[in-house]
Amino acid sequence: MTDVSKQIGVGRPSFLTEQQKQKIYDTALGILANVGMKVLHEEGQAVMLEGGCSLDEDGLVRVPADVVGWARAMAPASFVVYDRAGEPAMELGGRNSYYGNGSDIMHLFDLETGERRLGKLEDVGVAARLCDALPNIDFVMSGAWPDGMDAGEAYPRQFNLMIKNTTKPLVMTAGGVETVEPMWRMACEVRGGAEELRAKPYFVMYNQPVSPLKHPFETVDKLLFCADNGIPSTYCPSPVAGGTAPITVAGQVTLGLAEALFGLAMQQLRVPGAAFVIGQGPNTLDMATAQSSYNSPEFVRAYACEVEMAKWLNLPNWGFSGHTDAQVVDAQAGMEADEMVKLSMQLGSNLNHDCGYMDFGLTGSLEELVMVDEFIARDRRLLAAVEVSQETLAVDVLVKVGPGGDFLGQKHTKTHLRANQWRAQLLNRASHERWAAAGGLDLTQKAGVKARELLATHEVPALPDELVARLDAVIAGI
Repeated sequence: MTDVSKQIGVGRPSFLTEQQKQKIYDTALGILANVGMKVLHEEGQAVMLEGGCSLDEDGLVRVPADVVGWARAMAPASFVVYDRAGEPAMELGGRNSYYGNGSDIMHLFDLETGERRLGKLEDVGVAARLCDALPNIDFVMSGAWPDGMDAGEAYPRQFNLMIKNTTKPLVMTAGGVETVEPMWRMACEVRGGAEELRAKPYFVMYNQPVSPLKHPFETVDKLLFCADNGIPSTYCPSPVAGGTAPITVAGQVTLGLAEALFGLAMQQLRVPGAAFVIGQGPNTLDMATAQSSYNSPEFVRAYACEVEMAKWLNLPNWGFSGHTDAQVVDAQAGMEADEMVKLSMQLGSNLNHDCGYMDFGLTGSLEELVMVDEFIARDRRLLAAVEVSQETLAVDVLVKVGPGGDFLGQKHTKTHLRANQWRAQLLNRASHERWAAAGGLDLTQKAGVKARELLATHEVPALPDELVARLDAVIAGI
């Protein structure tokens, strides 16, 4: 199998002690066993009850600790997601870090005019093609929401466009199962059948319960459908500190963990060994503005803690990266986006989405996405393991050069040059004179130029005409 691991060497931060992780987990187990969860899905509730859970007088499902422990043991510690051609693309688990754009963005900065406008269906294809061209973007989400389109039509059409515009694996959002089922059928067409898709999953489905303690019908329905059909699933509550969760980091993370573990238990009781991605979106309700912040220090700390808990549980995790609360692509946007890229990489967070998100996830920028691609490349180089060997210590070369000499003309320098000096594509490494002579563009302008060039020149391998016809037939039937 092709090696698709992407794991850094050093620089791992820690926000929680071993004792704190155990305390958070034990408290989450207590919430599940003694408080319980509301399940608005009869079949999902039945799965839990048949698996050893109980229903209290208030209609809340309570989950014993041994059921959670069993579910943890059943869930795979890692699994592979494959690209459109059926080649291994991502090994989710361990400390491998992969990056993708975000989904369903309501507004976009137009790449040609710069205006902030509502999204269109064609923007989904554009975003997918740009992601396909960017070497450090590992998976693709929809990148835009088609304004005015019914959800039942929008989600399958997004999937159809994404298949045609990128070879990379996909991560999908959806409404109810009626919008997931056409995606599954199209993925079966791509892979050559349902069993082939089960063996080589092509997309991951995003699922989100409602904090606090509520598991809606659509969320549970999708979780069960995906388990039945071999589609890897995330289960990612979004407890908002001070709003739908305690304002403290520990309380927020513990609530989200309990809700996510409930989804894990249900999925594993349905299909033991089903691929599961744990996570949460621990946003913060800013009490001064009533805005749910994506990049506040509180969000970042809570996010780091929930990733640490996923690593402690030895489960693949859902992550964040490359996004900003800024309203324009400026210094704040660059700082916040790179902070999230680097932190996710250091934490070993697996499936990191939202690259190119701005404005608390309400606006998207292709320029920002191109910039983040460069940040990922730089951070992978920065955090890579340092090789220490006879060859890299280079004492024999030092002896040859001697006092006062230089290494410029040495064969050792030529041999190791490319591996030891990373080349920026956008970030400035030129003198003022050379920068000015090249047009004097700032980073945002350079990113816009690169985005337009890639979209004008990048060609995604075409699908066979008969496959395109079968995909379009699924869309025609919705």
